[in-house]
Amino acid sequence: MPSVKIVDFQGNEAGELVLSDEVFGAPLHMPAMHRVVVAHLANCRQGTHAVKTRGDVSGGGKKPWKQKHTGRARQGSTRSPLWIHGGVAHGPKSRDYHQKVNKKVRRLAMRSALSMKVREELFTVVKSFDLEKPSTKAVKGFMEAVRAEKALVLFHGDGENVTRSARNIPGVKARNVASISVYDLLNSKTLVVTPEVVARLEEVYAK
Repeated sequence: MPSVKIVDFQGNEAGELVLSDEVFGAPLHMPAMHRVVVAHLANCRQGTHAVKTRGDVSGGGKKPWKQKHTGRARQGSTRSPLWIHGGVAHGPKSRDYHQKVNKKVRRLAMRSALSMKVREELFTVVKSFDLEKPSTKAVKGFMEAVRAEKALVLFHGDGENVTRSARNIPGVKARNVASISVYDLLNSKTLVVTPEVVARLEEVYAK
């Protein structure tokens, strides 16, 4: 079973935590992670882009001029894409970009992403966030002490102080463990968690 060191909020070693093999020592499955990330980015798209075609613009109820003997090109409607204020030809239309990913694939991708952080030694366990009130200075000092770059901080339960403290630090994001995604894990470099978060992840993602 993999194990990691536990540090206190000052960055000093405060023990060791044994991790579950099923969640944090799983084989890496790159296709699953790729599939889930692609679906996540696709699902973030609004798909509200649209333009007016010749059937949507106003005007064009009458032929602009007769077909022959005017010296001009024949025209049937002022709604043609060739005309100013005419409709757009082959323009984008509203659509749904949603991609479905099976639950088993999502769970496999999450275990792979967590295991990759542990293997690359980019997994930091902090005993607790000793914050009586929001303090950007305190969280920034902790990140520097443990050398956490582009960190994703996960908390369980009420994490308002952590969230408000981390939001002004460039590259640092704070998320509730219940709302994380594979994209969040892979888009960050260092993962910072508490023992409660580890227990929750093992409870949810163990086979």
